[in-house]
Amino acid sequence: MELQAASEWDGLEALPQRLDRLTLCGRPADVALIDREGELDFAGLDHAVGALAAHLADRAAPGERIASWLPKTRTACLLALACARAGLVHVPVNPLLKRAQVAHILADSGARLLITQPARATLLAPGDLPEDCALSSEEGLLDYPAPLPPSDGDTDALAALLYTSGSTGRPKGVMLSHANLWLGAVAVAHYLRVEPQDRTLAVLPLSFDAGLNQLLSTWAAGASVVPLDYLVANDVVRAVARYHVTTLAGVPPLWLQLSEAKWADGAGDTLRILSATGGRMPVPLVRRLRGLFPQASLTLMYGLTEAFRSTRLDPTLVDAHPESIGRAIPFAEVMAVRPDGALAGDDERGELVHAGPLVGQGYWRDPERTALRYRPAPAGSRYGGTAVWSGDTVVRDAEGLLRFVGRDDEMIKVSGNRVSPTEIEEAAIASGAVAEAVALGVPDERLGQAIRLVVRGSGDEARLAAHFKAELPTFQQPREVIWVDALPRNPNGKLDRAAIAKEHGA
Repeated sequence: MELQAASEWDGLEALPQRLDRLTLCGRPADVALIDREGELDFAGLDHAVGALAAHLADRAAPGERIASWLPKTRTACLLALACARAGLVHVPVNPLLKRAQVAHILADSGARLLITQPARATLLAPGDLPEDCALSSEEGLLDYPAPLPPSDGDTDALAALLYTSGSTGRPKGVMLSHANLWLGAVAVAHYLRVEPQDRTLAVLPLSFDAGLNQLLSTWAAGASVVPLDYLVANDVVRAVARYHVTTLAGVPPLWLQLSEAKWADGAGDTLRILSATGGRMPVPLVRRLRGLFPQASLTLMYGLTEAFRSTRLDPTLVDAHPESIGRAIPFAEVMAVRPDGALAGDDERGELVHAGPLVGQGYWRDPERTALRYRPAPAGSRYGGTAVWSGDTVVRDAEGLLRFVGRDDEMIKVSGNRVSPTEIEEAAIASGAVAEAVALGVPDERLGQAIRLVVRGSGDEARLAAHFKAELPTFQQPREVIWVDALPRNPNGKLDRAAIAKEHGA
């Protein structure tokens, strides 16, 4: 696969940017998917996607949303392509989410159909499933007598809603088009240098931008995907050896666990492409991985769900610049922008702003928050148009390499998961044990960040813990809870988060 750098590319319109055409990227007899059901070649993949698309087209009208709440089954892996082929919008729901969070996503997206497993369906309470949303098991969905062929629809049509937490409020759906997903897949396949003989162990959730991209970029290169739901790091180690995996992407906490795991002699020798995303990689961890897998390239990446991948550090620069997030990927323009809108100079802090065809279409049914994050590109932009203003602060050095400085918002990133403080605080108050709560992110060697919850309330720790266990996934569980008699407030009467963070060491 050959592709010019973004700064030199002037033929974007020549690319077939329909997402469902990814099923045609590999040679028909080559293996596309290896799972518990066996191997599926690219011809079989194309047929299965067409069959699933035909089934969905019978259940929903073009443009309607199809939600899935599944582990990495074969159906889950094919849904993004099948929905695209049928002119529908895929809404993948993180399988770690609890029923109340699933209910919010179903209601907010206006999903017409939820595809899940019977055991998961029993977890839903009355009222969680909207009246106009049907429930379907995944069983039998890949069997259909007349598969749909690849479509020739609008490349800018909405293809997926990826729900991601914001610094306030509940998760919001990022709108991504066929072109966003397609070009993101092509770009990552290109700069990672994925080849048809590669095997990608897909360990990231398919509801994450990076997890969905690892699937699509592998197929864009005509290579094989091995989906894996793992419990412990040793599950990943065993899968690498069993399937002779060559490509592995992970978030920093997983890489830390893998660096501490026991690798039998030769167990990781097949690995040739490693990549990290979802948070800052500590320099000692980068050094450790380079020593553990000297035969493999390591690419450090930075991405935004709102722009579906942004920067990467070339593997040849990792040893010399392990603290960098690199430069813009193909099809992206990434800038450091000063508060006055001018481009920041070398070694000057600025907000990371992403322009170009990878920029998404905004937040689903939320024009107010869309207007805050999706704004006109700065005057110095080469692409122009609408850009994503990330809220993250970076510094660009004289070599053009970017270094992540910090987040301007209050998001907490636990094991690569973006956690909204407001969602944690609302859950604490809903327990009945807490009157007020502030969730803070504190550094954690294994998780990147952990949640420290400062609360004023009854002191009923058992009640609060039981509520969290029942209502929130593991990555949203506070590591510690600090009970106080009073919380400081600002002149407007609101909780003074800066003072609370300073007092409690966040």
